[in-house]
Amino acid sequence: MDLLLILKPLGGLGLFIYGMLTMGAALEKLAGEKLEKTLETVTSNIFKAVGMGALVTGIIQSSAATTVMVVGFVNAGLINLRQAVGIIMGANIGTTVTAQLLRLDSSGTVEGSLLLQLLKPSVMAYALVAVGAWLFMFAKKRKSRDIGEILLGLGVLFIGMSIMETAMAPLQELPWFQQMFTLFTNPVLGVLVGLVVTALIQSSSASVGILQAVSATGAISYSAAIPIIMGQNIGTCVTALLSALGANKNAKRAAMIHFYFNLIGSIFFIAVVYSLQAIIHFDFWDAPIGKAGIANFHAAFNIIVTLLFLPFHNLLIKMAEKTIKIEPTDNAVIEDLSRLDPRFYSSPAVALDQCDKIIVSMGKCGLQNLQMVNAAIVEGTPPHVETFKDNESFLDRAEARLNSYMLGIKEDDLSENSRKDYSEMLHSIGDFERVGDYAENLLEFYQDMHERGTVFSQEAISELRVMSQATEEIVAMTVQAYENDDAALARQVEPLEEVIDAIKEALKSRHISRLQSGICTVNTGIPFLDIIHNYEKISDHCSNVAVYVMMLADVDHTFDIHEYRKVLTELRTDEFQAFTSLYENKYLSKVI
Repeated sequence: MDLLLILKPLGGLGLFIYGMLTMGAALEKLAGEKLEKTLETVTSNIFKAVGMGALVTGIIQSSAATTVMVVGFVNAGLINLRQAVGIIMGANIGTTVTAQLLRLDSSGTVEGSLLLQLLKPSVMAYALVAVGAWLFMFAKKRKSRDIGEILLGLGVLFIGMSIMETAMAPLQELPWFQQMFTLFTNPVLGVLVGLVVTALIQSSSASVGILQAVSATGAISYSAAIPIIMGQNIGTCVTALLSALGANKNAKRAAMIHFYFNLIGSIFFIAVVYSLQAIIHFDFWDAPIGKAGIANFHAAFNIIVTLLFLPFHNLLIKMAEKTIKIEPTDNAVIEDLSRLDPRFYSSPAVALDQCDKIIVSMGKCGLQNLQMVNAAIVEGTPPHVETFKDNESFLDRAEARLNSYMLGIKEDDLSENSRKDYSEMLHSIGDFERVGDYAENLLEFYQDMHERGTVFSQEAISELRVMSQATEEIVAMTVQAYENDDAALARQVEPLEEVIDAIKEALKSRHISRLQSGICTVNTGIPFLDIIHNYEKISDHCSNVAVYVMMLADVDHTFDIHEYRKVLTELRTDEFQAFTSLYENKYLSKVI
């Protein structure tokens, strides 16, 4: 008998939490990209953000899930803290929906008609499970199966609640059980109990549901329930704080906003309620609280605190910024790799968008390093080595992280266009990283010559200036074409790449002539040839990326680079020849 007293409520709790998780996951799958895209586009209008937070949380029945999602969006740079604060406030209102649904089983709430009796969750649960299971097992459409899973989860949630209530009922006659809840009238102890339970099960909706189940015994008074509810609102912050551990500092700030909002709100509410009790002496203070009373107080607390904080939402942001400080950086082209957040796997289009931003940043880092080393080789301007190393380190880390992260994106969940994007990105990662590697080679050549005190002749410097300018232009053009999906701009890359090939051959012939005539020595001759070779290799990788961009825009071709290059070779258009002539006049004519 004693064993059943323990196992039945634990089993009911397990069903309750499993039902909630199943329903929330199914709702996310059904809404999918639309749900997250909606959150992405929330503006800085605080009222709209609060409404959006309440709506989304009311749908997925978890303020923790909404807040974790918001932390992910802030981490990815999709929304800022001013947008996040409103959503977080609204999430606290939306989380009260579960408790309001569960209160429908309170005695007297829906008595009087067969229809209303059938709407009671404890009765409706079995119908929901029956319909949901049938749809989940036999429906052919994925959307119908998702709806079935939602109904199944909701039904299991209600059944779990009913089991907990039934299991708790015999406890009301036990003296030790009644005495235990008199201890919770101590507000500090009550807050701690609510906080710990919610932190352990990571759901304030679930912990409020447990409290409602226990309240059916009549052993919990208002004075005991109120501090527990306050603690539950603080405990729900643990999930968001944990999710922010591996995120960037802005995401940590979003989690801290959630924590400060609930902590300050709970302290304020406890102070007000206990002050009024000391003055007024509420008649209901020591009376038993039912499920309806818990649901109403939970809703009143969250709505009132949200309304009170609305004028001071900027203060929450400032507190979070003071707590989590961000050191300024002088390198604006490096993107935070924590954009590659596994939370976005459930929405592959959003995950790809994060990858795209990192790849663009890789291109910009490669360009910046090339510009620095060109200035050193041609103008003698010492490069900022720390910035160069930071960029190169980022390129290496980004390549590894992107390749690993993109393996987690399920291609089956992508549209046809997104699959082409996916292929373009996978190819471009390596090419942009190689641009950085060749820039690093150029830096090593420069540093080696600088240490040995060798210099190029003025004629060699003039030639390198021409080729370095052409190489910078092709990299800048490629990065811009990739970033903007600009196929027209990408079509200019291949003509310039062929001109750079011609420049290399011309410079190689001229430099060999200087070596033979004794104008240049072997000490400078070999580095010169190495430098122009690396310029030419950079242009080759730019050509690859440009081909990917053109292929993406070409709806008639699948992503086969070798086949596409063959097509391009056969289609030497007038436009191609015009651009070739343009770059020959701009660069090649200066070295032949």
